[in-house]
Amino acid sequence: MNDKKVKNIASKSENLTQWYTDVCTKAGLMDYASAKGFIVYRPDGYALWEEIMHYLDKRFHELGVRNVYMPTLIPMSLLNKEKEHIKGFAPECAVVTQGGDKTLTEPMVVRPTSETLFCDYFKDIVHSYNDLPVKDNQWCSVVRWEKTTRPFLRGAEFLWQEGHTLHETEAEAREFALSILRVYNDLGRDMLAIPFVMGKKPDSEKFAGAVDTYTIEGLMPDGQALQCGTTHYLGTGFPEHFGIKFLGKDNKIAYPHYTSWGVSTRLLGAIIMIHGDDNGLVLPPKIAPTQVVIVPIRADSDPAVVEAAKKIEDSLKKLNIRVTLDLSNKTPGWKFAQYEMKGVPLRIEIGPKDLAQNQCVLTRRFDSSKSFMSLDKIASDIPTELDNIQEGMYQKALKYLNSHITEVHNYDELKDVLTTNKGFAKMMWSGDSEDEVTIKKDFNATPRVMPFDQIAFDYKDCLTGKKADKVIYYARAY
Repeated sequence: MNDKKVKNIASKSENLTQWYTDVCTKAGLMDYASAKGFIVYRPDGYALWEEIMHYLDKRFHELGVRNVYMPTLIPMSLLNKEKEHIKGFAPECAVVTQGGDKTLTEPMVVRPTSETLFCDYFKDIVHSYNDLPVKDNQWCSVVRWEKTTRPFLRGAEFLWQEGHTLHETEAEAREFALSILRVYNDLGRDMLAIPFVMGKKPDSEKFAGAVDTYTIEGLMPDGQALQCGTTHYLGTGFPEHFGIKFLGKDNKIAYPHYTSWGVSTRLLGAIIMIHGDDNGLVLPPKIAPTQVVIVPIRADSDPAVVEAAKKIEDSLKKLNIRVTLDLSNKTPGWKFAQYEMKGVPLRIEIGPKDLAQNQCVLTRRFDSSKSFMSLDKIASDIPTELDNIQEGMYQKALKYLNSHITEVHNYDELKDVLTTNKGFAKMMWSGDSEDEVTIKKDFNATPRVMPFDQIAFDYKDCLTGKKADKVIYYARAY
């Protein structure tokens, strides 16, 4: 955007890293906590997460999922029951060895994830096929001692939901994991105005202990991918290690099939990066804490303007639209810049001249377009206007994603995509791990996703020349 109204944040195109930090702090989403790597979620930042929670909680309940809550601490012996799992998390674990004035008889790990806790619980409640399926979810925080942190995207502690289910058959478990992935994809489309690439992770990128991991991958404005949510088919490995058994319909003892799945506040980072501009946040209406702000002009000298603004506020509140009427003594210019920074989707301005013509001025945040609206049509047309903004933002992001997926047929084409911020390199893959080693070494890129729509566009692996029948996307990633 050339019309830069907010002067105290970096340019997004020139310095994305500094721009991102500026927006997170100056738009009032978060502050840094005293403990390194931890953040304070301020009300506007937490409100974004609350809207995600409300959407997902409703969708999960429709699938028969119920909420539970597990302890924060995991005994080390419990975590060690699944060796492959703990191996994947061990470098990031925070370990508690002291309780009060006593040394603990066994170290306790602050949960990095809760598979072991759920399995320890499941072993006591599952005995028969009549007890299946079990579909549980918890909203909580986890701690992973990351070496490098960044607000929302990667922190020592982050908020998330983690679902855990047990099923009688592999087919049922896999389908449930995929059904949750579709819910996550819907969240992107319906709430976040973010399109994702859906698919399966290659074995090298799957969750520790999983048989298969499914993912939604977003693409950020610098051409880097962001894993925005995953679901996992975990097979029977965890149940076998934890002794979770049930008597089947055939009167034989069997192990249930396990899934886990989650999204986190990393989604807030995706919203900020994908939609924001040089003036700050740009929020989709469905998730914005304030969907409409009303800025009266010359309100201090014209009571009729204030009265009209309050009527607009009342009519929008009756429609359950999240609206703010700013009657502060700050100048209109200051207010415009402030709400630009905060990303409020729609601004309504009304002054004496507008009132005389029974109209108000609408300014859309995402494209800065201005229009006039009759005061008589506020209640009927503002909801449609918000829907149009939501759809416009999604289509803009979708156009960006589609234009940054490039088919590559050889090393030079792959290099061009991965070294010039062009996004996803779409290549044919033979399944040979040699590709991963080469691409990681040469370009610091990883295989992000094998999309579900596996439509071959070549017959050979673009690096090894071997026969290839898999489509895979590579990218640098957060």
